[in-house]
Amino acid sequence: MAAIANIVAYYEWRQVIAIYTDDDHGRNGIASLADELAARRCTISYKAALITEASRAQISDVLINVALMESRIIVVHTYSDAGLDIFSVAQHLGMLDSGYVWLATNWLSTILDTDSPLGSGAISSIQGLITLRMYTPDTALKRNFVSRWNNLTIKKMASGPLGLNTYGLCAYDTVWLLAHAIDAFFNNGGNISFSKDPRLNGSEGSLNLDTMSVFNGGNLLLNDILEVNTTGLTGPINFTLNKNLGHPAFEVINVIGTGVRKIGYWSNYSGLSILPPDTLYMKPPNLSSSTQQLHNVIWPGKTTVKPRGWVFPENGRHLRIGVPNRVSYREFVGKVSGTDTFEGYCIDVFTTALNLLPYAVPYKLFPFGDGVKNPSSTDLVRMIISGVYDAAVGDIVITPNRTRKADFSQPYIESGLVVVAPVRKSTSSSWAFLRPFTPKMWGVTGIFFIVVGAVVWVLEHRINDDFRGPPREQFVTILWFSFSTLFFTHREITISTLGRLVLILWLFVVLIINSSYTASLTSILTVQQLSSPIKGIESLQMSNDPIGYQQGSFAHDYLVDEIGIHESRLIPLNSPKDCAKALKDGPKNGGVAAVVDQRAYVELFLSTHCEFSIVGQEFTKNGWGFAFPRDSPLAVDMSTAILKLSENGELQRIHNKWLMRSACSFQGAKLEVDRLNFESFSGLFLMSGLACFLSLCVYFILMVYQFTRHNREEPELTSQSSTSARLQTFISFVKEKDEVAKSRSKRRQIGGASNRDDGTVNGSRKRYRDMSSSNRSESFECASV
Repeated sequence: MAAIANIVAYYEWRQVIAIYTDDDHGRNGIASLADELAARRCTISYKAALITEASRAQISDVLINVALMESRIIVVHTYSDAGLDIFSVAQHLGMLDSGYVWLATNWLSTILDTDSPLGSGAISSIQGLITLRMYTPDTALKRNFVSRWNNLTIKKMASGPLGLNTYGLCAYDTVWLLAHAIDAFFNNGGNISFSKDPRLNGSEGSLNLDTMSVFNGGNLLLNDILEVNTTGLTGPINFTLNKNLGHPAFEVINVIGTGVRKIGYWSNYSGLSILPPDTLYMKPPNLSSSTQQLHNVIWPGKTTVKPRGWVFPENGRHLRIGVPNRVSYREFVGKVSGTDTFEGYCIDVFTTALNLLPYAVPYKLFPFGDGVKNPSSTDLVRMIISGVYDAAVGDIVITPNRTRKADFSQPYIESGLVVVAPVRKSTSSSWAFLRPFTPKMWGVTGIFFIVVGAVVWVLEHRINDDFRGPPREQFVTILWFSFSTLFFTHREITISTLGRLVLILWLFVVLIINSSYTASLTSILTVQQLSSPIKGIESLQMSNDPIGYQQGSFAHDYLVDEIGIHESRLIPLNSPKDCAKALKDGPKNGGVAAVVDQRAYVELFLSTHCEFSIVGQEFTKNGWGFAFPRDSPLAVDMSTAILKLSENGELQRIHNKWLMRSACSFQGAKLEVDRLNFESFSGLFLMSGLACFLSLCVYFILMVYQFTRHNREEPELTSQSSTSARLQTFISFVKEKDEVAKSRSKRRQIGGASNRDDGTVNGSRKRYRDMSSSNRSESFECASV
């Protein structure tokens, strides 16, 4: 039954009808099917039991009841003779036409394999059916046996060889299985012996149970059977620890014409596949829905289009649809006074979408609510779960909590939560030029102007005369250079590579800041501005002022559960007049600071109340949809119809009919724009600051290197041991102009070379004098002698 349930889930059907023989075989099979379907979120919507050896009249009565049901997916689990009678009667009743799906368990494949070819009447009554056949690999052992079987039976059957079905193959393998098990039984020391069961002694009645004997080696033989591991006509034969056959598999076949067409396979290892199961056992098991696959099917009615699988039941019952009996905003949905009918935007969308369905939907609308206050949509959805209504139509917001209880159609209007607050015109002032930036932004920008100017001065002052001079003049140069970059009017020319790198990045930052400031200031001075002390939902979170919401709206639960606003701050408002009065009174006079409601209502409200406006951003993303019970197929079809309405423009036409209103005089105005803050430009400042830091690091390393070379050229500096003296020397070296340092170094090199030459000459003269003196002494001594 797992294979049947997999096929139902593969084609995304949710309900099936089960026809079965009312005995242990039929009831147990359908119970197993119900469990497998439930594991896949499917159900048996109707069980049609047939007595054993039911007549055609009894079968007809059962099938007539089946035809009145909603589902068109019918599973037949019975015996061979009764099964063919069921299909014959179904064909007579027109239940084998397009729209029906018939799934038969493997009893049908047994008939097709054994009695093929069937008569024309029988074969015509099973066209388009899907059935299962036990999978047996096509091996040489199987082909040889089938050949011998045909040769054996063709001599004894006048109509041709007797068909061989999978049960026959299993019977043959069972004999060999027992033979292997009995052989192992005797090899393990088993013997044939029987004994009396003491529990049967003294039993009374006509059954004479006390005469029965028990095989003493039963447990040993059972273990030998379970340990058999061989290959037979049906493939590998082995058992699992649960004493089940390993890897059971079926062929999924489609009856068409005078034969069958194989459309795939099923196994408990890989599910549905178009590859034989034995080729998949070497791969990891994968039962995900994305890997399930079958070939195309020719369904009853000779169509290749997958049947929808359900229709509205033909038993005269109309869908009971609950509709909110609203008090306010009746443009969306409202009951017509003095009648049982409803009108409004939601009703028009529903009826127009319903007309696009390829089938008729009988329904009746029922009001939900007392007509005094707006009903809760959450309570309306609960009425669907409890079975009071079959669907709900109206301004029903699709929320995560509601989707866990019911299915919804595609949203037909977007309507998130927004904040409405009183607004006033902003007046210009003489300090309006400061409004584009926040104080923090002004401060950081000013600091960076000075820092960049100082960094460029450090990098340039040793090699650039524009950045040298008295300390006061240099300080003025730093300020002038940095702030003049705002207008790109700096006259100083940078020479060093590091200085140019810092300046290029800083000019890019200045360009962005300048452009942003100009755009924001232009907007402030030219567009009419509206201001409000409430800036959005964040302002309401940080305050303790009361907040209004529409009676029955999901805004109450969202503000309490998701935003964390205390329930005591929430004030229910039942109508647009109540909202306007509460907003005008304000929190100091018993009113509210703001109202939180859905955008669809708010836009309608603001079309007649221009003194209020939406502040901040829409802080939820919700839509309205039609609610249905879980797994309702109507939800999918209605979603498709709503998408068609959106594509052909009909949805917009309905919107314009009910919700289009004249705009307020403030429509061209906008709320006071948030001032540009530091966070919006932090990346630019980080980039510029990093460039300054890295340039200073490289510059410092170069200075240390040059200073080290300078020390080696002046030995008297190297001999100094005072750290402060070295530091003062290093600072003096950094302050010194690069050209002066280089010329002094060159002079020292020239002077050092001349000193070395003088030393060489003096040394030679001294050695000459010594040699002359020595020669004269030797001459004197010789003369004396």
